[in-house]
Amino acid sequence: MSDYSRPHDDDTQADDESAAFATEAEDEIETETPIRYRGATADPLFGLLIAGAVAVGSMPLAANDPDLRYSIAWGLLITFGVLAWLLGNFPRIGQEKPENLAWGVALGLVLGIPLLAFGSGVLGDLAVRVWVTFTPGIVLAYLLFIMPMAETLFFRGIMMELRPFWEAAIMATVWNLLIFFPHINAGPLPLVALVIFGMANTLYSYVRLRNGLAAAWLCQIIVSLMILFFPYI
Repeated sequence: MSDYSRPHDDDTQADDESAAFATEAEDEIETETPIRYRGATADPLFGLLIAGAVAVGSMPLAANDPDLRYSIAWGLLITFGVLAWLLGNFPRIGQEKPENLAWGVALGLVLGIPLLAFGSGVLGDLAVRVWVTFTPGIVLAYLLFIMPMAETLFFRGIMMELRPFWEAAIMATVWNLLIFFPHINAGPLPLVALVIFGMANTLYSYVRLRNGLAAAWLCQIIVSLMILFFPYI
């Protein structure tokens, strides 16, 4: 009897070894480090320097073609953000929880409503100088789509993946001042813009940490409407 049972035992042992080998191979595949785009870990400060140089170099356009200058400058940030999303390790916006989006809107209102209520006069002067002779429809397009898309993808997306939130907030504030400086370089407006954009960008970065990228996106839209659209119209 023992002679006939040996082949069966050998087959069972071989099957067990094959199963163990397959399990180890699957574990190695699961734990293998994914291939990443070679620019995924590049410092986004380089991209910001390029966009800043273009913003400075295009300042002569501020007098006659401010919309072209805005579009070129913010368009560069959008380009860097989209490339990082497509080719790098940029954080994806997944299925967001409604409460996170609600927090983004609520925190935007917490900052925007007091500024609009108590500083409508100063905000009106700021908005008129920023948007020059733009129609309300063009201003709305910038504030709903171009500006929040560019700055959220770049500063709250790429920048905050590698740098602390306060550094991203400072850089975003410097960017805003650089973009708008040719138009607001009068009286106390640069200081007013520094304070307002500093508070706003700090809030956006905080919301990004607390509630996610989509919430920060909505928060910027709400605040921008409060400080740069309603005072303008």
